[in-house]
Amino acid sequence: MAEKFTLRVNGAAHSIEADPDMPLLYALRDDLALSNPHFGCGLSQCGACTVHVDGVATRSCVTPISRVAGHEVTTIRGLGTPETPHPLQTAYIEEQVPQCGYCLNGWIMTGAAFLKNKKNPTEDEIREALKDLKCRCGTHTAIIRAFKRAAEKMA
Repeated sequence: MAEKFTLRVNGAAHSIEADPDMPLLYALRDDLALSNPHFGCGLSQCGACTVHVDGVATRSCVTPISRVAGHEVTTIRGLGTPETPHPLQTAYIEEQVPQCGYCLNGWIMTGAAFLKNKKNPTEDEIREALKDLKCRCGTHTAIIRAFKRAAEKMA
């Protein structure tokens, strides 16, 4: 049975009527018409659906909407703006990481939460933080360079 939920997404409140078990991803894409995050696997295995819930990287494909009501949800659009991008967004551009861009949402959202809590990470720590993400284009070397660049800027 559908219930009414208030979601705070990127600083704005939205009222959504949905089944409590509906994945947050569906609310963001279908009800709020956001093009990111992406549906990847639907099993929390690839990371394309990652958002922040109260600053914590969260896989929205398996997170019920009822669990995030009353919490702050941030998508990649809320992470930075074209005028003031997040350092990781800037580093991605400077390192020319994007190819197809489908997985980009997951890498940046996971990485932004990691770098917020870990100053000056080693390459091994970066790799460990990102180990559960998938990129089929094979830009992993450029991704690591971008994370190192962003970490230096955020230190």
